[in-house]
Amino acid sequence: MNAIALAEKFASFSEHWRPKIVASLNGQELRIAKFKGAFVWHRHDDQDEMFLGWRGRFRVEFRDGAVEIGPGELYVVPRGVEHRTVADEEAEVLIFEPASTLNTGNVQDDTMTAPRGVRI
Repeated sequence: MNAIALAEKFASFSEHWRPKIVASLNGQELRIAKFKGAFVWHRHDDQDEMFLGWRGRFRVEFRDGAVEIGPGELYVVPRGVEHRTVADEEAEVLIFEPASTLNTGNVQDDTMTAPRGVRI
């Protein structure tokens, strides 16, 4: 048994928008990802999605506004709400969501839809 060293996990990859699973519990996954630029607009019809800032700043944009998130801050996007994440500079983010959740939700995108089940 070992504690999960998040700084080491983040240092182990460089690609953006490719969540990695670092832990699983009760049907949920804790995924980490690096954000830079703008993600695709999408929604998760049946799942809430929680973002927790680790390093850097990013925002969750909605069609009528945005929420700014920095280190130690979190936001839960309610199921069914269209959104996208945007980071002007690279940000490191923890994402909590059900294991079945596709990162692009209702959208299939050749460059943004990440493979499922990638664990580090």
